[in-house]
Amino acid sequence: MKWAVWGCALWLASASAHGEWLREEREIMGTRVSVELWSPQRADGQRVIDQVLAEFQRLDQMMNPWDEHSELARLNREAHLTATRTTPEIVAVIERALHYSELSDGAFDISFATVGQHYDYREGRAPDAQLLQRDVEGIDYHAIALNVSERTIQFLHPRLQIDLGGIAKGYAVDRAIALLVSAGVESAVVSAGGDSRIVGDLGDRPRIIGIRHPRREGEYAVRIPLVDTAISTSGDYERFFIADGVRYHHILDPQTGRSAAGLQSASVLSERSIDADALSTTLFVLGVSRGLDLANRLPGVDAILIDAHGKLHYSQELLLSTTP
Repeated sequence: MKWAVWGCALWLASASAHGEWLREEREIMGTRVSVELWSPQRADGQRVIDQVLAEFQRLDQMMNPWDEHSELARLNREAHLTATRTTPEIVAVIERALHYSELSDGAFDISFATVGQHYDYREGRAPDAQLLQRDVEGIDYHAIALNVSERTIQFLHPRLQIDLGGIAKGYAVDRAIALLVSAGVESAVVSAGGDSRIVGDLGDRPRIIGIRHPRREGEYAVRIPLVDTAISTSGDYERFFIADGVRYHHILDPQTGRSAAGLQSASVLSERSIDADALSTTLFVLGVSRGLDLANRLPGVDAILIDAHGKLHYSQELLLSTTP
């Protein structure tokens, strides 16, 4: 694994005698998206950055469940009625999501939105017991009928809803990296909230990326160097509220419809962002023991988990690499 970590300040060094680092960020997909790259020519580099940000905007308009005009919102309205044709991108993302649902026995499940739609983290509101009991039955990835060749999807439960928030940003980061590579960019980093993917290095050293400390704002729990790697961090500090001493956060356990307990954050390193994104959510729901067991079984995957007490846990390869 060619390590790295999300969330740190990046120390920039000249990759050659000519050219410069360019960086731009915008609020897209409900988070801060940033693109940073090395370009011999400013105009060429800026053109590629504009293309990348436009791609993020396009995918956001397609996969935003809260935008009534989005393709995903249309699916949530219509797919329980009949098999509904959709875009190749949504088919690809849902197909990968269902792969991780099967792999994790349902710990990753995009139909969490059936209950997730009833949480309001800004207003500090959670569904009452009656509503939760009614709709948690609708969380079931088996009830998502996907026909890849026909590009159709149908929901087999009348109240089932889906949200691609645990995988769509990773997909978008991978699309951004593909655009950069096709344009000849050899050193770059693209980030969308907790999802980052790095191409190349800083010229004379790898990037150092730090995993945010889940309880100390502005501090990092771990810093590691990374080259040509994707990393995703899912944490209980991203969207949450506390009521009666209970932390309600957005990473829901599909079995209960309630916020998953046992971890404060889960970080996953892999080759592609779509996989790191889905797996960081998956491992967070699974917890330390089952999460590390899954990570250790997957080739090319490493994980760093921070449990409810703030203790760090590493997957096998990382543990061996950090042991003196």
